[in-house]
Amino acid sequence: MGDIYVPNAFSNIDAHPHPVRLVNALYRLRSEPFFASYKQRLRELLQARPGQRFLDIGAGTGDAVRELADETGAEVVACDLSQTMCAEMKHAGVPRVAVADCHRLPFKDATFDGAWADRVLQHVEEPDRALDEMLRVVRPGGRIVVCDPDTSTQALNIADHLLAAKVLGLRQTSSIRHGTFARRVPGLLTARGLLDVEVEPRTLLVRDKRTVDGTMGIRDWADVFADRGYLDRAEARRFNALLDDAIEGGQFLYSVTYFLTSATMPTDRR
Repeated sequence: MGDIYVPNAFSNIDAHPHPVRLVNALYRLRSEPFFASYKQRLRELLQARPGQRFLDIGAGTGDAVRELADETGAEVVACDLSQTMCAEMKHAGVPRVAVADCHRLPFKDATFDGAWADRVLQHVEEPDRALDEMLRVVRPGGRIVVCDPDTSTQALNIADHLLAAKVLGLRQTSSIRHGTFARRVPGLLTARGLLDVEVEPRTLLVRDKRTVDGTMGIRDWADVFADRGYLDRAEARRFNALLDDAIEGGQFLYSVTYFLTSATMPTDRR
């Protein structure tokens, strides 16, 4: 059996029985055109320049940290709650790595020229608090960028649409802690006085077998829910069989929309 992506595993990577599988999953994602494209746009939205200092919250394997530094000459600090991910970043040569809880960042106010969180706030216990911590450590006039998928925008096509809806419902309610937080971010930033708040939707579309099996972990969803008691084992088997039929027949489709939100810190932070 190949690597298994376990839904919600990224909420507590170090507690996973095989955390290296999650590291490998992130490396596979970075090679997918969809993820490479929106990540490039995320870096552009930070408007980084040489000599500036940025913070990546929940940096994972540190790919974005290295890319932003190489592209702009900015200094970038990576932080992640996971010891596994921080060790991976250090092994990969990321120079500034901190094991840190995004609810309580170990940095002084207005330390950075910008900060971003990519597919992170959906997993944390208190995303509002984590967002406030991001704002606290960024200087007046600095940049904030947040990206997460909105799980309520998911679509999945197999022959049994009710079963598809059930599995997607479980993805939304039991796998991701805050699957619709992404839609709230623009309003939260506006309410906190940020300027130039902009939202760019990016829709991930999956139709090919390679991506289903190797990147998104879709084939494992039903089995994981059955293991947790959320789905009958017979339903899981049926889901997997219909998934195979849809892929082989060219009928399969999965999509979900990501919201990429950017904003500028106000110059008057009173």
